[in-house]
Amino acid sequence: MSDTAPENEAAPDPAAEAETETDPAAPAPLAVPRTPTGNAEVDAQLDRLADADHLATDGHLEVYEDVHRGLRDALTALDARPGPPAPSPSHGIRS
Repeated sequence: MSDTAPENEAAPDPAAEAETETDPAAPAPLAVPRTPTGNAEVDAQLDRLADADHLATDGHLEVYEDVHRGLRDALTALDARPGPPAPSPSHGIRS
């Protein structure tokens, strides 16, 4: 037996060690509070914003565009719903 380490034993990976330490440049949650609106579609889109918390900055755009599209669709759906009938004129038309 020898006192030296086997040649095939891997040396510690500095990159792996760095992952266990806090990296100030790593993505971090912003912890922005999101207040429920009461509209399930809108609340789902606002919850989707949390997905950007764990992405690098260059990944935020995709999330923001997706949320924007979803909110725009929710607003468009509001316009498509039938509302109450328009009130009839209270006075006659004069010629």
